[in-house]
Amino acid sequence: MAMTNQPSTKLSLLQLELLKIYSFNPSEEELRELKNLLAQFFAHRFAEKAAKAAKAGNITDADLDKWLEEDEQ
Repeated sequence: MAMTNQPSTKLSLLQLELLKIYSFNPSEEELRELKNLLAQFFAHRFAEKAAKAAKAGNITDADLDKWLEEDEQ
């Protein structure tokens, strides 16, 4: 049989860790808490990177304001 050229579906380390969490069958409340924790983590990480880029002069306050306005539309 000929092999098809299908893309690999290798999971990232984050995905593997999340699968471990789900294997414990968390409650709906625990899932909400996990989603909130992940959202806070990624929001904090983004804010740090944006602040670093702004300090380096790669982005301006005007750029950030523009992004916020686009997000509200």
